[in-house]
Amino acid sequence: MPQDGYDRDLNHRERATLQAVAQGAAEIATGCGTNLFIDGLACADQAMAHRLVRAGLIRPAHVGEPGQRVPAVLTEAGKRALENAPALAGR
Repeated sequence: MPQDGYDRDLNHRERATLQAVAQGAAEIATGCGTNLFIDGLACADQAMAHRLVRAGLIRPAHVGEPGQRVPAVLTEAGKRALENAPALAGR
């Protein structure tokens, strides 16, 4: 399923991460790198989180100070990717 800069199907972890972002459970800490937090805990697969950001599927809700956590939101491409992905069992 080609998305803006993302040309492969989402794996289970990517779908679960996008669902967490859609549910408002994710934050991004901006600065030198982009770190993702879900339910207040650092995402165990930061490389996957970085791929989702670089692919344009998730982004910070607004600009923050370096290192500040701000809500993560789905982009339009992220919403489309999640809509087209198979549903996951409960979170």
